[in-house]
Formats: sequence, C-alpha cells, structure tokens
Amino acid sequence: MGTSTVPPLNPEAFDFDASISWLMHCTEGPVPLASLRAVKDVLVLEAQPWRVRWQEDFQGIPAAARKTVAQLMSADAADITLTATTSSALTVIAQAYPWSVGDEVVLPLAEFPSNYWPWQALAGRGVTLRQVPLWDGQVGGAQAWSGRPPTAEDDVEGRLLDALGPSTRILAVSWVRFQDGLCLDLPRLAAGCRQRGVELVVDGIQGCGTLVAQLDGLSAFACGGHKGLLAPQGHGFLWTSPAFRQRLAPAGSWLSVEGAADFRRPSTDFERQWNVDGSRFEQGVPNLLACAALTESLRLLLQAGVSTIADHVKALQMHLLDALSSMPPWRGEAERLIALFAAGRLGSFLPLHHGHRDALAGQAFLDALLAAAKEEGVYLSAREGYLRLAFHGWHGLWEAERLGEFLRRAK
Repeated sequence: MGTSTVPPLNPEAFDFDASISWLMHCTEGPVPLASLRAVKDVLVLEAQPWRVRWQEDFQGIPAAARKTVAQLMSADAADITLTATTSSALTVIAQAYPWSVGDEVVLPLAEFPSNYWPWQALAGRGVTLRQVPLWDGQVGGAQAWSGRPPTAEDDVEGRLLDALGPSTRILAVSWVRFQDGLCLDLPRLAAGCRQRGVELVVDGIQGCGTLVAQLDGLSAFACGGHKGLLAPQGHGFLWTSPAFRQRLAPAGSWLSVEGAADFRRPSTDFERQWNVDGSRFEQGVPNLLACAALTESLRLLLQAGVSTIADHVKALQMHLLDALSSMPPWRGEAERLIALFAAGRLGSFLPLHHGHRDALAGQAFLDALLAAAKEEGVYLSAREGYLRLAFHGWHGLWEAERLGEFLRRAK
C-alpha cells in the first residue's frame, strides 16, 4: 500500500506546535480553528441576547449539528439525538428500554466503563449484565495487564453471537475497543442479532472520524465528539433506528414533545404527542456553543472525506508496521498487527502490547516509554497494557517515520 505524503486534513487548520506529534486522538482530538471561531461567534451573540434569532440560532444551530452528523453517518437527521457524551447516550437507552425482570444485556469482556455502568445500573430492576470473553486468554478487571492480546485467528463475533440466549435483549459492543484496538465486524453482529431478535447497541467513539461507519442492521450508535470527530469535550450524538426508537420511553423534557418551541401555542397546552424523531431523547436545550463547534469539526471531516482519511490512516499504519517488523524488540507485535490489519480487524489506532510476562514490568515499561516520548515531543497513550499510536488525517509520512525512529531506540 502506497503512503500519500499529502495529509487529507490540512495541518494549518489546527493550532499545532511544529515540534509536537499528537498521536492521541484516541484520547482527545485537537479542535480545529474553525470550530474555535464558531464557538466565539455564538458566545459573542449570546452576550447580546437581543441579536439571537429564534429560528436561525436557537433552533437552527442544533438543527445544523444534527444535519451534519447525519451527513457524516450517511443517516437521516431525524434519527439523530444530540447528547453530552457517549455515556449519556447509552444511559438514555438503558433507562428508556422496556425491561422486564430476568432480561439480560450481553457485553464483551473488558469494555470501556461508558459501556458498562449504564447497564450495571439496571441490576435493581432485575436486569442481568453478562460479560463474554472474546478470545482464549483474554483478561479484564484488575488483572487486565496479564492477558494475551487478540490475534487474527480469534473469532470474537462468533463468541458473542453464541453467547446470546433467550433472555438476551441487548448486545452492547464497542465498534473499536479502547485498549486492544480490535475493530468488530458490525454487519456480521447485526445479522446475527437480527436472526436472534436481539438489539445491537454500539459505542462508536473510537472509530468515528477515521473509519467509515455502517449503520445497517444496528439499533443504536452512540458517540462522543472529542476524539476522532475533533470536537470539544462534552458533546456527542446518538443514532437510533426508527423501529427501536419507538420502543424507548421519551426523555420527558420540554422539547421532547411536538410544537414545543412554537410559543404562538400556549406552553401550558399539554395536549401534545411525544416527538417521534431523535429529539424525543434530548434533555432540553442543546449546548449551542458545543453544537456550533461540532458542526464545524464535522464539516472539516466531510470536506476531506472520511473514506479518504481512513485510507490515509491505514497507509500510515502499514508504513509504521513495516518498519517495526524489522526491529527485533517489536517484530512479534508488528507481525500480530499486520495479520489483524490484513483481516480488517485493526481500528483507528495501533495497539502495541507490552509483551512482558509480568504485568508490573509491562506497566513500568510503558510508563517509561510514554515519558521518553513526551520528552521528544511525541505524545502517545497507553491503556491496560497496550501502547496506542493514533494517526489521523493531518498526520504526514514524516510523523510515522519519526515515531518509528523513536520506537527503534526504545528499550
């Protein structure tokens, strides 16, 4: 695979320091300058509230955010709910679903907490949460550093589908897992869930912005905006299929009913129907500042094209893996990841496992590696035994080579 030297996202669209390589959008993505300007424009407007227009601003700014999210996801704007975070979106589903005592939610073992606690909170309502190991030797919880990493031979979707039973109502998964970087086959899971009458709910935050999403057959897709979507912290979205959405109880906010923003109709006229679109779940007035920023960040991604960004990221990943495969300390991990890459199982970042038999030694190794990288202006992250190397559309070939050279010298 050839590596383009021209990033699809212009680095000048960001407030970057030329001495720094930010390879951590899996933790937090940089907000583009256009998004900063959009926030300032709205804040200046709100400083003079007589200038705020009811249709164009109060309602128009959130509507533009829903529309832009829909364009990014190849979806209908009516299916988009504006939320604060991935967690809040999943909590909407968990609390709104019509549970019965004895119902079950199935999760992969070792999900990010945003896809654990909303379901665990249902225990008092008689709902069981069951975690399924995705491969032999996978370990979660306090011993997470001690497990083996996934390989291309592991049939993780098969394990999940085999685990679904007559009491299972929801299978909730991460599209791209936050620590081991495994990218799940959503179409396969969607088909298997449909055959079994199970709803498939997806935490998509680690994939959006650098991978092309496929919503066919999904029931819900939740995503925060502050990682690959390059928006500020504290804003995101929830996509729901129309059929699934109608099974969920509304939020009960004043804007979740028909005609709520039309003050020509008395606000105390409570003879109204709940909205049937995604606004059914919104918790009142969306954050206009965050909506404006999200819209501009997504417009930047749309202008470049998410598929173009995805191809660029894959090319940089493969370039780095080729280099690592010639380095004895990294050869084994590079070969594991190359096999996952070939199988389409790698997500938006490269997850290098610490490789130590002893978990404490592995943690010390990664801590030292992160500190040394930061000293050289290379910002990386680590989660549960994996060093995470996250390329995006603004990265150039020189940054992949800089990272490779750093890892060559790492001990």
